[in-house]
Parts: sequence; structure tokens; C-alpha cells
Amino acid sequence: MTTKILMVCLGNICRSPLAEGILKSKIDSAKVFVDSAGTGGYHIGKKPDNRSILIGKEYGIDIEHQRCRQFSSQDFKDFDVIYAMDRNNYKALVHFAQNADEISKIRLLLDEVDLKVKEVPDPYYDDMEKFDEVFHLIDKACTAIAENLNKI
Repeated sequence: MTTKILMVCLGNICRSPLAEGILKSKIDSAKVFVDSAGTGGYHIGKKPDNRSILIGKEYGIDIEHQRCRQFSSQDFKDFDVIYAMDRNNYKALVHFAQNADEISKIRLLLDEVDLKVKEVPDPYYDDMEKFDEVFHLIDKACTAIAENLNKI
């Protein structure tokens, strides 16, 4: 059986595409399916932000082929775990949920690791240094997720 994981941020152009790409690089794609989406529909069909693409490439992660999409209620049926990058997107996902089962699938990504920070900051209005910081936060969480998945 394949485990299905969805990474979610606001626009699906900065954080969640990186999270998708990073986790894909750490798991067996025959056992785990990873995708990403945004709670907002601002960038549907577009590539991830060029800065996310560049920071990914810097660390050997290619996300250029990804296309932004908006989260839909069908995602609750299609995915086993839905990771929100921050509390605002977590709340938005809870708002979309129809029942307790759907809400139980939603988690904050950084809850997977013991860090002082609990949310992945949105780097959209910042420089490459912030994108680098975001990459490393996501990478730590994805490493923990992959280690847990490999125990299954």
C-alpha cells in the first residue's frame, strides 16, 4: 500500500513545492506518493517561484517540473497525511475539512522535529537567504518524516 502525503502552503510556489521535492528525494516512490498544493488559487498552473527552484537546485532537488495547484476537498480523500507549512494554512485546511477524520489528517510540518520554530516562514517577500533558511527547516522535517516512513 502506498502512503500519500500532501504538502500545503498558501500559493504553492515557495514552501510546499520545496517540501514536495525534498521529501521525494528521501523516500521510495514505490511506497510513498508526495504532492503539494496551495490553500489559495493565486498561481494555478505556474511553475514554483524561481528562487525556490534555484535553492532546490543548489541542494540537488529539481522542482522545476512542478505546477502549482489549489487544495481541494478531494485531497482529504486522496491523501493520508496533509502537512501545513504554518498555522494560517493549518487553520484554512481545518476550515475546508468536513469531519473529524479529515481534520485528523492535518499536521504542521515542523511538529515532526524538535525546533524552536514551529512554522515554516513564507519567504516570498524576502531574499535568497530566507529561501535557504526555509529549505533547511523543511529538510529537517522531511528527514524525520522519511525516517518514520522507512520504519513502516
